Amino acid sequence: MQKDQFVTRRRMLLAGAAALGAAGSAGAVLAACTEETAPTAAAPGPGPQARQALKPSAFRLQPLTGYGPPRTAPRRLKVRTEPILKISGRGRHMMLTFDDGPNPDYTPHILDTLAKYDVRAMFFLCGECVVDNKELVARMAEEGHVVGNHTWTHPLLTTLNRRKIRDEMASTSDAIEDTYGERPQWFRAPYGAWNRAAFQLGAEMGMEPMAWTVDTTDWMTPGTSTIIDRVESGAAPGVVVLSHDAGGDRSQTVRAIREWLPHLIDSGYHMTVPRRRV
Repeated sequence: MQKDQFVTRRRMLLAGAAALGAAGSAGAVLAACTEETAPTAAAPGPGPQARQALKPSAFRLQPLTGYGPPRTAPRRLKVRTEPILKISGRGRHMMLTFDDGPNPDYTPHILDTLAKYDVRAMFFLCGECVVDNKELVARMAEEGHVVGNHTWTHPLLTTLNRRKIRDEMASTSDAIEDTYGERPQWFRAPYGAWNRAAFQLGAEMGMEPMAWTVDTTDWMTPGTSTIIDRVESGAAPGVVVLSHDAGGDRSQTVRAIREWLPHLIDSGYHMTVPRRRV
């Protein structure tokens, strides 16, 4: 009789534990589903004005990330102390880069011009713009453009601690992988403001640091003719051109590339992008 009572009590205890476990799991899933998945910061304004970095908790869904496809493990690289300023190789090769996007008002026009002349370019993307314009990132992948990491909120990295820098970079790489199809292999610090942590963390995440040779200063909206002149006068083998497809009114950039791109091609320049590292 005592044995039967013991078995009955044990079954009741196990049933109660199972019920509590199910309730706890449901609560965790509900909390994760209501957590904000991306920042709602305003779009970047023109000029060198940093935006506030996001809190790490805003970047993640927990514990639901375990149900998604596994992230690609990046191959660690040698830590550089300076960013890459030019591209190597023979011949009249240049590289075109665009920062701060994608933006639905300007990026499509730039992509149309690149497609017209069968040119590939690099786009350094901000994570907050990626999640709002996934179709543009998918188009970049389809048309053979290379995308890089430009942080989530475009902050001044030299004012952040290491943990916040890591969060800005890692969350952006995650968003790019989800939309572009693979993790970025290149990183560009906002405002070109590099520090030791940015170099180290970029290398840990499998990203090389890329800067530029010719700055169009289009973020200052100096005029379409000025942007054209800066690109054409700065053209040379190995040059990396910096432009922007977001962060303010980029209509001058859109008009300028329609002029200077065919001119450079007619002058014998070939636009290239970095090879994908295996």
